[in-house]
Amino acid sequence: MIITKKALPRRTFLRGIGATVALPLLDAMIPAMTALAATPAKPVRRLGFVYIPMGANLAEWTPPGDGHDLKELSPILQSMKPFVDQLTVVSNLELKNAYPGTHATSNAAFLSAAKAKWTESTDYCLGTTVDQIAAKQIGADTRLPSLELAMDLLTTVGQCDNGYACVYQNNLSWSSPTTPLQAEAHPRVAFERLFGDGGSSVDRRAELRKKASLLDWVNEDISRLQNKLGADDRTKVSQYLETVREVERRIQKAEAETADSQLPDLDRPVGVPTAYADHARLMFDLQVLALQGDVTRVITFQLARETSTRTYPEIGVPDPHHPLTHNAGDPAKLARVAKINEFHVSLFAYFLDKLKSTRDGNGTLLDHSVYLYGSGMGNPDLHDHVNLPILVAGGGAGKMKGGRHIRYAEPTPLANLHLTLLDKVGVKVDSFADSKGKMEELLEPLSL
Repeated sequence: MIITKKALPRRTFLRGIGATVALPLLDAMIPAMTALAATPAKPVRRLGFVYIPMGANLAEWTPPGDGHDLKELSPILQSMKPFVDQLTVVSNLELKNAYPGTHATSNAAFLSAAKAKWTESTDYCLGTTVDQIAAKQIGADTRLPSLELAMDLLTTVGQCDNGYACVYQNNLSWSSPTTPLQAEAHPRVAFERLFGDGGSSVDRRAELRKKASLLDWVNEDISRLQNKLGADDRTKVSQYLETVREVERRIQKAEAETADSQLPDLDRPVGVPTAYADHARLMFDLQVLALQGDVTRVITFQLARETSTRTYPEIGVPDPHHPLTHNAGDPAKLARVAKINEFHVSLFAYFLDKLKSTRDGNGTLLDHSVYLYGSGMGNPDLHDHVNLPILVAGGGAGKMKGGRHIRYAEPTPLANLHLTLLDKVGVKVDSFADSKGKMEELLEPLSL
């Protein structure tokens, strides 16, 4: 083995005109002539959150059995089978501060576990969300401390739900009690945020439309870099950049299809894929790129919005989602709610598969990440905030053990889980919102 004198800096970028492309972790970034040169690089820990609205059909969501071992998955969670060894289902968590029981407070309390101020005006107040507490530490060394994404492009203001300002329903992430962080749902704009460099968003969009590919502008840097790398690193860089190019191609295809459409398009801006699943997968692919390139280590994603009237004819559910959840126990409507829940979980499974197949240091992105998937509402017909549908996926860089179903006998604060996940990614805080302590089950010594 030839040992070089100088390692490639971890924060290496390919730079072109108006573009910056981060690189994945390479062997060449491990310092030579040190202990790290002979051992795998210390993995970076990532933390993510995916929000689903309006709870779930809990009878079809909850795995059977009372033991801690996840021996059997429920009907809704069947697509999680390939990841069961890195999956924990948690039952009977609650959000007390989400009451009096609204869609706005379900969304607002999910990451804050805080009580939203009842107001229709701009004097809204909530709490700093768990992702932003993490971003201040594990996001300090990345270009973007955190990334906020969504599926719905919103312009609603004023009050949206029982006297609560729309800001509570529109935003998952808050950097302070009075500062919501707007999520981006347009894949082109999200792509620019990850890889654009300088200028306003309008200017960057105009420039990128002139380019056949962002990567064409960094070809000189790519060629220079590849000459310095070993065979394994060259393959890794080529595969990563091919993924970047594929995401670009899909965004450009969506833009072209929308521009050529003769149908009226009042709600969907240019560049958003027509099909919901295509849009969701593209937004998940952008998250993979962001994590792989270490552009950010903290991500939130609103997979659908509270009170969404989106229909899902592609899975045989032409009914609007929100009205279906107010079903008074109607078996036919409950079955359709379960279909929607299962569909959303399958999209999350697509994302986990991407993480699992993406190498990262001595493991995969899934090995080195922790993602919480769930809702701030339990039974949507009751608008309650207990027994929330919650999944935790990922290896947490060796800090997480999966294959478990943790079912609490008594309602337990969701904030306990947030506090525990902060601990798992190396962020040490004594308490969070209404937490009563860390989840001891997730702090057990790992046998794997």
